[in-house]
Amino acid sequence: MFFYLKRMNRFFVLLLVLVSCQPVKKMQWPQRNSSLTGDEFYHQAFAMKWKERDSLALKEILAGNVPGFLKKFVPVHVSITDSTTGKTIKATYYVSPDYLSIGNDDDPIANGWARINITPNAAQRIADSFHCFLPTRKIVDDIYKAATIKLEPVPMYAFRDSTPTMWHHHLIVEGQRKGRKGLIAGIQKDVVISGKISRDTRQDRVAIYGWHKLGGKAIQPLYTGHVNWWVDYSQCIRLIYRKIKVGGQWMDYTDVLKDPLLQRLLCDEEFCDFYRYPY
Repeated sequence: MFFYLKRMNRFFVLLLVLVSCQPVKKMQWPQRNSSLTGDEFYHQAFAMKWKERDSLALKEILAGNVPGFLKKFVPVHVSITDSTTGKTIKATYYVSPDYLSIGNDDDPIANGWARINITPNAAQRIADSFHCFLPTRKIVDDIYKAATIKLEPVPMYAFRDSTPTMWHHHLIVEGQRKGRKGLIAGIQKDVVISGKISRDTRQDRVAIYGWHKLGGKAIQPLYTGHVNWWVDYSQCIRLIYRKIKVGGQWMDYTDVLKDPLLQRLLCDEEFCDFYRYPY
């Protein structure tokens, strides 16, 4: 009996270790209250401008209508060296494996889900609702380095801000992906948070960055030239879980960004004090 109990104790210790080291973080989303597929979303939004498209997207996502794979956030590991002590500080944050999408990946019908393009203000409302934040430039670069699926960007030149072009671009990306699963990057520019926004003399800006080529160079440098209601096919939303594990301790991303040393885990700009978009 003693040896049996000893074996059982070892089993439970091993089980606890495996659970604590799980490679994904299952995010809590509302139970799906809509059956709208990605294909149907784009059919409804075909002639919509940005306000109507934002409203439809918000309605669907807040109703839990996102593909199941998008709820399983994956870890990205980063580290910095404290120049004062010489010690290495390690951190882990969790990111959505793909860009914000609508639909159901369990639906046997083709095009059951699709990536969507929305304003940063709508994206912020979604991020706040699910305890997330939008990435920084550094986070976008780190995600690209960690990605298991890196695809060549596909620029499009006509009707860039039209809903049909957004749908067409999603289908092109799916043709490239060929059903492969895992953390994906290189397919979109990211809407990011940046200190450039609060220092831009123009009001209501959106910051975008990314769209890495296969060599690792981003097509889009950090840019705040667009007004925040401008949305085109090439910019999309990646969600980051707002709790960051720093040296074994969970911290809110705002606390990390406010710390003069730790902010370098998440931000490579001179100023890292813009945390969220208003809505």
